[in-house]
Amino acid sequence: MREKAARPAKVIPIEAAKGKKPLTAGKAKKESEKKWGKVVIARGFCIIPSMLLRAQARLGLDSRQLTVILHLADHWWEADRDPFPSKKTLAERMRLTPRQVQRCIAALEDHGLVERIKRRSAQGGQMNNGYDLSGLVAKLKAFEPEFRKEAEEAKARRRALEKPGRRAAAAAAE
Repeated sequence: MREKAARPAKVIPIEAAKGKKPLTAGKAKKESEKKWGKVVIARGFCIIPSMLLRAQARLGLDSRQLTVILHLADHWWEADRDPFPSKKTLAERMRLTPRQVQRCIAALEDHGLVERIKRRSAQGGQMNNGYDLSGLVAKLKAFEPEFRKEAEEAKARRRALEKPGRRAAAAAAE
């Protein structure tokens, strides 16, 4: 665990899907309201990259560890300000004990995904830890080329199946 020091902002760029017009923040909110309902979205929402969910096994995360990351992300409102929920808050949300949450966070540190940061008040008293997620962000960025390649290969397979005569030729080959 390290002491909090000034760091540059850690921003995860959201790239527009190829061939599609990117969603504006307002449009994304409206689409979310259509799916979840206005009253639910009015209570707040959290943006989670799909790659985090798709890479869960590659990252070596069990369900509790992933859930801790999701809760940390829910508290990560600004790119340059680490989330700092208390273990008690996380435990209550997850129906775990604070010690169980602490073990999950320690495992995330061992995986190099999260780093605890001691926070102190102006008077020197200890406050809730901050949680640096830059290790997680870096690992997801490193996995991205593989995920992109797989998506491109899957798209090529779908296109090949859609070509006229392709199905008949594939059936005859079997």
